[in-house]
Amino acid sequence: MSVSVRFNEVVKRFGPVQVLHGVSFALEPGRVVGLLGENGAGKSTLMKILCGYEAASGGEVLVDGTPRSFNGSREAEAAGIVLIHQEFNLAEHLTIAQNIFLGHELRSGWLLDDAAMRQATRGLLQQVGLDADPDTPVRHLIVAEKQLVEIAKALQRRARLLIMDEPTATLTPSETQRLFGLIAQLRAAGVTIVYISHKLDEVERITDEVVVMRDGRFVTRAPTAGLSRQQMANLMVGRELSDMFPPKQLPRTDALPLMKVEHYTVPGWADDVSFEVRPGEVLGFAGLVGAGRTELFEGLLGLREGGHGRVELLGREVALQSPRQAAEQGLTYLSEDRKGKGLHVSMGLAENLTLMSLERYAKPLLDPAAEHRALQQAVTDFGIRTGDLYNKASSLSGGNQQKLAIARVLQPKPQVVVLDEPTRGVDVGAKRDIYFLIRQLAGEGRAVIVISSELIELIGLAHRVVVMRNGRVMATLAADQLSEEELIAHATGTHH
Repeated sequence: MSVSVRFNEVVKRFGPVQVLHGVSFALEPGRVVGLLGENGAGKSTLMKILCGYEAASGGEVLVDGTPRSFNGSREAEAAGIVLIHQEFNLAEHLTIAQNIFLGHELRSGWLLDDAAMRQATRGLLQQVGLDADPDTPVRHLIVAEKQLVEIAKALQRRARLLIMDEPTATLTPSETQRLFGLIAQLRAAGVTIVYISHKLDEVERITDEVVVMRDGRFVTRAPTAGLSRQQMANLMVGRELSDMFPPKQLPRTDALPLMKVEHYTVPGWADDVSFEVRPGEVLGFAGLVGAGRTELFEGLLGLREGGHGRVELLGREVALQSPRQAAEQGLTYLSEDRKGKGLHVSMGLAENLTLMSLERYAKPLLDPAAEHRALQQAVTDFGIRTGDLYNKASSLSGGNQQKLAIARVLQPKPQVVVLDEPTRGVDVGAKRDIYFLIRQLAGEGRAVIVISSELIELIGLAHRVVVMRNGRVMATLAADQLSEEELIAHATGTHH
């Protein structure tokens, strides 16, 4: 059942750029190994080489003592090595069962055995804790459910070595708990798990050891029990990260709210929600997946039909029909879906940056030089790391894509900024940069609303937190009331 892997001086070049520099370490059977490093450290590239998605430029990979170079993921899966991508690898128009067995279909004679595949899928979904019909098209699932389908697909492949890239980014605490239970079962059965995550509390909880990479190089390997989260973070970035969160400055309580929402309803998602946010304030929104936080703001911005209630922006009552109209009124929104709705990754950096404020750069013809100057300024102001200003957005690491997306929503100079999961899937260094940027925005007198599934993030950033459950506001907590226990109790309806 078990498999051992050794990377021996693995090198990878993309053209003239070298991204892996002689990486060597081993993965022993039946261990949970946390693979840590900032975005761009080379973790994913190394795993793609192991799984046949990329070929090494030098060095070798030994599987059970034999040098192997898989020609595609199908060969790797046949050897029991499975990668669950951070960006889902699912066919949206196919059903859950069809996705799970895609390329591995069960047959009865010459025909596909749909009944057997549906039955097997039910068992797999039960294992990962997803209550869904095997015949449901994947496009009808929410992001967290798609993640569970990916995990079920890996189980169907009977993985001996399973690589999980940010597996809990979209999961609720209860779904995360179930996943951890599943990982423990697989480990007990001799499966090796490589766990790539920026959530150091999870790495601390479930891994036996950590391997740290930085700038395409192996840095260290150590038992997890011997490292604190702070030490892990410092090893990843190569410097001390003493304060993840900037100090909170108290907002002016006598100032009028920049945004006030009263009795707002988005049919099927949010019911009778009221809140307000003042200049210099960071207002957090907490809740489990499906609590209605994202849908509430999509309704407020005219992205969901039927939203109704009273909305006041900068002291004026408004009825917003679109994000563009909202931006004109002083409100911008960063979607949680960075690649689907936040950025056009196939477009250039400058085009992405200026898309929400084109009228400033087209008078009436587009001024590429002005766009380029704006991009140079954004790269400096937001710490966007790119080798070439003329690159496409797809060339950036996750953290730098997120910084570009934030720079983009700030182009219209909004007074109210809504950031939905602003640090999902970004590394610890980029997280800290984004936290300090949020502090800076509030310090400039803007109102910042942060929707986040990371409770530590909300506790560290917010002056107040609105907790939602099943579309309703359960509580609004002041900074001195914030704790993980308190937030979870309200979010799950167990608060007394």
